Amino acid sequence: MVTTTLDQLRPGQGGRLVSLGGERLFRRRLMELGLLPGSRVSVVRAAPLGGVLELEVRGSLLSVRMSDAAILSVEVS
Repeated sequence: MVTTTLDQLRPGQGGRLVSLGGERLFRRRLMELGLLPGSRVSVVRAAPLGGVLELEVRGSLLSVRMSDAAILSVEVS
C-alpha cells in the first residue's frame, strides 16, 4: 500500500488513517472528532482555492484546513 498525506488526496479518493502529526492538543481534538488511527477516511470535496478539505469519517462530514491535512498520514486504497 502507498502511504501519503491527506492533503495529497483528491475528491473521491480515500484510505486508512495511519498517524496523526502535530501537537498533542491538536491530535486530541482530531481524535475527539473521530479521526482515529485505523479509521477509514475519504475526501468528499476540496475548496476551490485549496484552503479546506471536506472529509467523510465514520459517516460524518468534517472540514479540515489543508495545512492540518498535511500532517495526517493515510494508506491509500
